[in-house]
Amino acid sequence: MSHQESQKLDNVNPLETRVEDVIERGDNDFLDENHDQDEHSESYQSHQAVDESDSSEDEVAPRNTIGDVPLEWYKDEKHIGYDIAGRKITKKERRDKLDSFLASADDSKNWRKIYDEYNDEEVELTKEEIKHIRRLLKGKAPHAEFDPYAPYVDWFKWDDAKHPLSNAPEPKRRFIPSKWESKKVVEYVRAIRKGLIKFDQPKEEPRFYRLWGDDSSSADRTKHLAYIPPPKPKLPGHEESYNPSLEYIPTQEEINSYQLMYEEDRPKFIPKKFTSFRSIPAYENAIKDSFERCLDLYLCPRVRKKRINIDPESLKPKLPRRKDLRPYPSTCYLEYRGHEGAVLSISVEPSGQWIASGSKDGTVRIWEVETGRCLRVWEIGEAVQLVAWNPLPELPVLAASVGADVLILNTGFGNEEEQKRVKELLHIGTPTSDDSDDMSSFLSWIQDEKYDCIRLRHYRTVSSIEWHRKGDYLSTVMPAGESRAILIHQLSKRLTQRLPFKLHGLPVSSVFHPTRSIFFVATKKNVRVYDLLKQKLIKKLETQLREVSSIAVHPAGDNLIVGSKEGKLCWFDMDLSSKPYKTLKCHPKDITKVAFHRSYPLFASCSDDCTAYIFHGMVYADLNQNPLIVPLEILRGHTSYDGRGVMDCKFHPRQPWLFTAGADSSIKLYCH
Repeated sequence: MSHQESQKLDNVNPLETRVEDVIERGDNDFLDENHDQDEHSESYQSHQAVDESDSSEDEVAPRNTIGDVPLEWYKDEKHIGYDIAGRKITKKERRDKLDSFLASADDSKNWRKIYDEYNDEEVELTKEEIKHIRRLLKGKAPHAEFDPYAPYVDWFKWDDAKHPLSNAPEPKRRFIPSKWESKKVVEYVRAIRKGLIKFDQPKEEPRFYRLWGDDSSSADRTKHLAYIPPPKPKLPGHEESYNPSLEYIPTQEEINSYQLMYEEDRPKFIPKKFTSFRSIPAYENAIKDSFERCLDLYLCPRVRKKRINIDPESLKPKLPRRKDLRPYPSTCYLEYRGHEGAVLSISVEPSGQWIASGSKDGTVRIWEVETGRCLRVWEIGEAVQLVAWNPLPELPVLAASVGADVLILNTGFGNEEEQKRVKELLHIGTPTSDDSDDMSSFLSWIQDEKYDCIRLRHYRTVSSIEWHRKGDYLSTVMPAGESRAILIHQLSKRLTQRLPFKLHGLPVSSVFHPTRSIFFVATKKNVRVYDLLKQKLIKKLETQLREVSSIAVHPAGDNLIVGSKEGKLCWFDMDLSSKPYKTLKCHPKDITKVAFHRSYPLFASCSDDCTAYIFHGMVYADLNQNPLIVPLEILRGHTSYDGRGVMDCKFHPRQPWLFTAGADSSIKLYCH
């Protein structure tokens, strides 16, 4: 090894160490800053003159002349070697870490300096050297002008080439027998004689064949996986005997009846009786049957069909037994009669003691649940489409929808203090309207002196009413494709505001989330979930139904059911997907209402087919376990009127009871 090569090897380690320290420390501002510029200007800068470098070994000779002597030998000495004049090169005082840190803070180019341990001096790298180091760290060639994938250049000219490149004579070894091959042949011969190498014995062909044997037992046939043996012909029975019994011989009437049959149904062989073998004539269809048999063997395809023996019961899903899922409503316990028209809507009081109903006869009635007696009647004079009881027990008010008006009625329940608060809440001095958002044209708050209540007058017929869980907010839905189709009213401040969202499609119903500030809006095709605080769309649920009719949210808030006018019921798990988890085709007619129980794992649906279906719907706390849906009972009892059946259904808030309102002007209570 020459002196220059030894100097290069000794100088490589400090440079690599310093570069690794620079990369680990993150001082690559210069590399990141000029990364894009260097990629486009490498070819141009390669031709420019580079700056002079103190570490360039081609221009400046090394100071230290110790050669191959390791620097560890000078570890305890005050010098590290000798210069070219023979003088000692004394060690410089090394700065401590604090001085190095202050120097790096003062000097912005301090990160480009490396320590040359061999010459005991600091060397500052140039831009060109840093560029080469960066390319080496990326696995590229140091010089940008080097092309590692240059096209192949064929230096030989093949034009009019008729002879090989080499015209040397054939070597002598190609004409002399190979000694190595002869030795190998001798080894094979000895191995064959000793029995180490064995050859396959020739197959012996059998001398005799089984003329009437089964082809499937042949070894040649069984080697092929696709071979299927042909079916055997039917063996002759008693009717083919030359002297059959009398019961096999047909009478003349039976023979005449054969002529009247179709040729496919006619028997191919008619038994006859002969006295001996000599009197049996030749079979006239012998050649025809043999020919057809050969055609069947050669032309008819044979397919092997694998039969899988599966118990049909094992294919059914394993569901729990119905008696293990009790209690659930199954029988009609009580019937509430008094309406003269179809009962369009019902609502249960939060404590479960009272139930309100609205009918087509223009009356709103309040019933006692346990006895069935009617306590109060409001004569509205127009069909009451919807009724909704306030969810707060200390605020006994009832919302009723009559055409384009929504009445906030005082039910009269509660103590004196609660009644005083209700009367103050339902009192309006003068007719007011919310002019802040220019709503006076389509909504107004009016004091109704006849019923001593508040009347919310809308610009269209109200199709849905829903209370917020706090009891102070009320949402109303009008079937219109505008942003003002859904309004939220605040009862305490008598304010009305519309949703700050654009509705896509005609809204059908709206529901508040049971625990969070989330609002569900059901259109005819989809269900949109909005966050009222952030005022943004959270999720869009695709129902894949023809037309949505009703919606209900699980008490936990993560699942909801959607009923349609084609008799389908969809269960959505919002944590799982935006598409239905289950779609149940249970009713043959339109589903009018769906409902969840507040505390029991039950949900129900009612339809115009005069039935109500009860389902078990268990939602687990474990997110890895899907909800369990089991159909339990079909409740019947209502009769059809004008093509309508069960109009509404509601669960009791505490008991596993179901109330149904029918078009036959009756309300039924189903208990367990």
